[in-house]
Amino acid sequence: MPVAVLNFGSQYTHLIVRRIRELGVKAEILSPTTTFQTIQKEGYNAIVLSGGPQDAYRPDALRLDQEILLSDIPILGVCYGHQLMAIQNGGQVKRNEFGEYGVKTLKISHQSPLFKDIEKDVFNVWMSHSDQVIKVPEGAVSIGSTDTDQNAAIQYSDTRFSVQFHPEVHHTEYGKTIINNFLTLAKVKRDWDVNSFVDIVFSNLPETKGNILMGVSGGVDSTVVAKILSDRYPEKLHCVYVDTGLMRAKETEYVSKLFKVLNIRHFHVVNAKKQFLDALKGKIDPEEKRKAIGKTFIEVFEKSATEISEKYGEFEYLGQGTIYPDRIESSEPGKHAEVIKSHHNVGGLPEKLHLKLLEPIRDLYKDEVRQLGKILGIPSEFLKRQPFPGPGLAIRIIGEVTEERLQIVRQSDDILHQVLEEEGLTDKIWQFFAAFLPIKTVGVMGDSRTYDSAIAVRMVDSIDGMTADIIDVPKTVLLKISSRIVNEVNGINRVFYDITQKPPATIEFE
Repeated sequence: MPVAVLNFGSQYTHLIVRRIRELGVKAEILSPTTTFQTIQKEGYNAIVLSGGPQDAYRPDALRLDQEILLSDIPILGVCYGHQLMAIQNGGQVKRNEFGEYGVKTLKISHQSPLFKDIEKDVFNVWMSHSDQVIKVPEGAVSIGSTDTDQNAAIQYSDTRFSVQFHPEVHHTEYGKTIINNFLTLAKVKRDWDVNSFVDIVFSNLPETKGNILMGVSGGVDSTVVAKILSDRYPEKLHCVYVDTGLMRAKETEYVSKLFKVLNIRHFHVVNAKKQFLDALKGKIDPEEKRKAIGKTFIEVFEKSATEISEKYGEFEYLGQGTIYPDRIESSEPGKHAEVIKSHHNVGGLPEKLHLKLLEPIRDLYKDEVRQLGKILGIPSEFLKRQPFPGPGLAIRIIGEVTEERLQIVRQSDDILHQVLEEEGLTDKIWQFFAAFLPIKTVGVMGDSRTYDSAIAVRMVDSIDGMTADIIDVPKTVLLKISSRIVNEVNGINRVFYDITQKPPATIEFE
């Protein structure tokens, strides 16, 4: 049976699920108020308590059903879950004078089965908190510490543990080993693999009398969903590519070729450049831009649906390529999370939308989506495409979106792709793109002074988009990128290279 992950509002909750599934165990997210009776009824064999933005010591803070703690079910508490287990077992938590954020060093202070197969007594962990356990509950023992937190890991029994750090985050050394050890100690069944979620995806597709409208961008997510729906509903699926004017260079031609290869029977191209630019006019705030794009996207869909339905029959469903990271960063599910940014797939949907949503890969991560696509027979060339946000270049332009700025960032991005392809680096970088910065700086071209805008280049390595490291690109390549952009793109006289990890930054600029 699956592991229950109780979501106390952490932006990493789905990442915990992802790590557990990588280890062959099914995991599901439940409300933090889930009762022990529900846990028993649904047959969960273990529980993970997520982190969260609250202070666990406050009287109004979220609490775990005490019956869960009185039971013998295996539990792993993470961050807020670590503090909650301490408080509800009789320990104490208070605000730390010094918060711990980012990479810290953990020292194993007591041997524990949770740390089995960890080859070092001191290793790096990822922290994100300002509170700490100052009193370990009676009967429990501290098994790990940092320079400012003596109780950064606690063992309560042979199957109950808690850690202040985030083992689910890629930056934690041995994080996967720690989670694996917990799953082994909990004796959960390991029956989750690629083939199992292929079966789940198709078994969850509903019967439909009407047609299905599917927006496609040529990205991995929407392409895989289109293939799924095409295989299931070959005559009912109508894929609509909306040319928003916010796309990469030559995107329409590429997507048209892609869907011809996939043998999608009904593929429609809609030119809506003017509608999107009009909707974005005067908007500077990232959230406003995203919601304006989402709203316009649905409006264009509704108009397209009306036109297409007149010829092919009524639509019943709207297919979307929503995946886990979209839902995580939009704080869904889990009303206790804090919103980082909304996504076009989950935010800005008007109430007047008459189509039911169909999101077959909403529980998968990007790498799982690619695995699924491979099984479905989608050519690897398409599955290796760069991640591209639904709002397109609009969120790679800081500030207002204009035709001039779109041309600048599109041309700069195309140059970046050309250089990296020439250097044989495209398959070695998880994501790379150019972004427009609304600042002007002084430069010199020839014998003349310039006062033009700047481009930022972002190149990162990641596994699932939840965390990201910068790429150590050779200086000669960076110089080639900079030289070509400055010389070939009108209005640009300076290029920056973004060297910020995620977190604290997001991968996209907005």
